[in-house]
Parts: sequence; structure tokens; C-alpha cells
Amino acid sequence: MASILKRFSHGLRVASVVALLTAGTYVVAQEYRGDHPDTYVVKRGDTLWDIAGKFLRRPWLWPEIWQANPQIKNPHLIYPGDVISLAYLDRVGIGVTPGPRTDAPIGAVSLAEIEPYLKDLRVVDRFKDLPYIVGIEEDYTRGTAGQKVYVKGLDGAQVGQRYAVLRPSNDYRRIKERNYSDMPLKNDLDYRGYGIRGFGNPWSEAASADRGESLGYELLRVNAGNLIKLAEGDVEASTILLDDPNTEARVGDRLVPADVQTYDLQFFPHPPKQALDADKARVIAVASSELSAGTHEVVAISAGSADGIDNGTVVSLWRQGSNEVDRVAYGTHRGEETVGHGARTRLPDEYASHAMVFRTFDKVSYALVMESVKPTMIGYRAKHPDTK
Repeated sequence: MASILKRFSHGLRVASVVALLTAGTYVVAQEYRGDHPDTYVVKRGDTLWDIAGKFLRRPWLWPEIWQANPQIKNPHLIYPGDVISLAYLDRVGIGVTPGPRTDAPIGAVSLAEIEPYLKDLRVVDRFKDLPYIVGIEEDYTRGTAGQKVYVKGLDGAQVGQRYAVLRPSNDYRRIKERNYSDMPLKNDLDYRGYGIRGFGNPWSEAASADRGESLGYELLRVNAGNLIKLAEGDVEASTILLDDPNTEARVGDRLVPADVQTYDLQFFPHPPKQALDADKARVIAVASSELSAGTHEVVAISAGSADGIDNGTVVSLWRQGSNEVDRVAYGTHRGEETVGHGARTRLPDEYASHAMVFRTFDKVSYALVMESVKPTMIGYRAKHPDTK
């Protein structure tokens, strides 16, 4: 996986981050762990979340807590080599002695862990009206850097224009279950964009359905190239010269004008801005795993900007409590599938992890699991990070 996060050199610089134990900041200070050290030296490879997790009970609150310190001009700009002071003297702040700022600041998370999901994946409402590849040079079945692909639908385009080549990979949907909660489902898509059960996409499989509310279509960037010739005369396809050697393009892949950067590189953790509906906001897919995600792995959640989620939103992810048959009261003489809700007891939800959203679409978001006590699986519910 290519990294866009450069290694930071270890400079000699000192700054202090101090909580003033006055009436206005006393409550904020209670967020510090009782066993926090007096100082901490920021190291290369640290993230703001990692640092906050060393001395805060709720690490996603570090922007609010550090903003309570008037000594810090920008609480988001912490650098390798900085000395963070957590000492208190008679409820008065020690003060700040900032050092030089010659290197880039550290971020909330490691960009290396999420770069492919920032650059290469997007979720859209529709895609079948986009231009698409109808053929490849010399009738190959795949095309890569240096090869030409022939595209239908580039009416009004200009020679020299750059395009990203996208592959429809998943159709995210939500249906009602018998217990009246919403369940996210995912259809894998074939080369024409029709649903299949299959392989060859970056997500583990959730389920396959052709009904329910559409949450969006996931498109995977597979290549890019420049338009070198327009359709003319009896030729009905325009010509794109591919230049990305990493992934092959194929017939059916869609094209969109190449984006200038359209995603955030800095993330400031915060709780959801509005209440989440845990029956709707669920883990819909897991990256790089058959069934579950652990710390520093990516999940997709069936909630987005329409639900008040934006980049940096922190959620806790929970296994939904089972509806267990009350065998004491009703016995086990019948098959469990025939037992009605009246003979069942709803058990508590079980906490699995905290995750931070780093890419948001209308009804779907990608989130990075920041810390976990157990694997996070498809169908787990997303709640406020302070949920107990």
C-alpha cells in the first residue's frame, strides 16, 4: 500500500500543553487519566489519537480539552519532538515554551492506513449513465499502462482531458427484518453493474438482496488515462491512453473526469452532531477480512451526511443483543424458529470498538477502527462513543 505520509525528522523543540484547574476548566481536567505521566515526548509515528489515548479517558475529546488551554495557539498542531506537559502547580498553568516548527505536524490518524479508501473508493447514487469501456486495444480482455481503451459516451469531451477509470463493485442496500430493525445488505456487481454473489472486490460479503432502500453504489478506482482521440465518422468510441501500471481496466469500467483532491487530510475527532439511529447505522462491510475487523482496519457504515455524520465523527460499534428463548419459562419442546417474541428475552448489546469516520457520503461512510476489545463484524450497530 502506497503511503502519502512522509516520515517526520526528529527536531529539537519543546512546547507545553497544560490544563488550568480553574472553575472554567476543572470539569475538562477530569478527563485526564489518574495515572498520566508528568510529560510525554511526541515520537515519529505517533498520532494525536494515540497520544490522547495515553492520558485521556476519552481520546476522541482531545480537541475540546486542548482548546481549553489558552497557551496553545492551535491544538491540532503537535510535532515530533514536542514535550507535552501534564503537570499542575497550585491550579495554575505552567506556561508554554514553543520550539521551532520546521517539520509537518502529526495527524489524528496515520494517513497510510486510509489512503486507498480516500483515493480509490467512492459511493454514488447512480453510475449506469456514465461513459464506459466497450473495447481494449488489440481486443485484449484487460488493459494497463501504455494501452488504449475505447470508450462510449464521451460526448462533448476534449482531447487531453484526464479521466479516472472506476469499477462498480458493490450495491449497498438496507431492508427491514422481521424484528422491524433495519439490516444493511451488499450486492457484489458484475462488469455491467448488475448484482452478483462473488469475489474480486475489497470487501467481505455481507449478504445479497435485490430489494430495499438503496444506500449507494461503491465505485473502485482501477486506472486512469488521457483522452487522445474523439469518436468521429463511423467510429463510435473515443480513445483513452491508460497510464496506471498497478491495476488493469476491463470492459464495463466507467469513466469520470479525474478529481483534484476532494478529501480531507486532517481529521479532528468529535462525537456525532445528532443522535444516531442504531437500527439504521450499522457496519455494512469490512475491509481486508472475511468476517470481522480489528484495530486499524476499515469498515463501511450505513449512515452518512444525511444522518449528520461528517469526517472525524467517532462512533462506538456494538454487537446487537440476541433475542434469546426463555427456556426456563417456556421450555424447549418446540423448535426455536417457531417461538414468538413473547417467549424471548432481548439481551444487552455488547461493545466491540470505537471507530472514526474519515470519508463521508450521503448514506454511507468509511471509518477506521481506532481501538477494540473484540472483533467488529457486519451488522454491528453504530452508537454515540460515550454509550455504556
